[in-house]
Amino acid sequence: MTTPPVLFLSHGAPPLADDARWTAELARWSGSFEKPKNILMISAHWEDAPVTVSPTQRKVPLTYDFWGFPQHYYDVRYDAPLAPELASEVSGLLAAKGVDVQHDETRGLDHGAYVPLVEMYPEADIPVLQMSMPTLDPHALVDLGRALAPLRDQGTLIVGSGFTTHNLRWFNPRAGADAAPPAASSEFDHWAAETVGSGDLDALERMLEVAPAAHEAHPRTEHWAPLYVAAGAAEASGASERAVAVDGFWFGLSKRSWQFS
Repeated sequence: MTTPPVLFLSHGAPPLADDARWTAELARWSGSFEKPKNILMISAHWEDAPVTVSPTQRKVPLTYDFWGFPQHYYDVRYDAPLAPELASEVSGLLAAKGVDVQHDETRGLDHGAYVPLVEMYPEADIPVLQMSMPTLDPHALVDLGRALAPLRDQGTLIVGSGFTTHNLRWFNPRAGADAAPPAASSEFDHWAAETVGSGDLDALERMLEVAPAAHEAHPRTEHWAPLYVAAGAAEASGASERAVAVDGFWFGLSKRSWQFS
């Protein structure tokens, strides 16, 4: 098995499944590299301290962490195998750094995890483990990613799932998915493309201080934060190639996504 890349993907909302362009982009992306042994998902929608991982003892329903959508979005299933071995590896790596890991045997994959996985691996035949973000502190999350870097050599696909810009006040269904994005979204997206592309991890960590329109693009940083884990894992494992896998905008939000290899 070849070493899997590290991904940061803009995961979309449940209606992602209705966007033929985006679903095709994700399917094409996952088909561009060898299927991994297992997947570790770090989603913007799970903040919990200390570090907590999803069930390993028995399967539980998905976490439908959204409200007010049509019923068919709550009927989605993703019955991926559990990943107890991966959970043990995560616990061991983080314990070596003095970080305790807890298990939540009741929380299923949230939409930041299963929505893109349905499109990328629809067969649901790869074991998946979701891990919480214990903080939004950039440096701490980069260090967390660095600690997880050895998982790549064991065949694990590490995925940070967020959104390159995330201000829901820009979401305007009447304008349509392909409407021109707000200037702030475009400005931040351009900065993100240049900064990730150059590998400037210090600037990424200081995003709120140095990026144009940072506070507009991310009124709260939880959708940017998974990038720190991905970038830390990529750096520590020697992934020096940073390629844009998906770009463009969806209802004004940048769906730019990267592959580190």
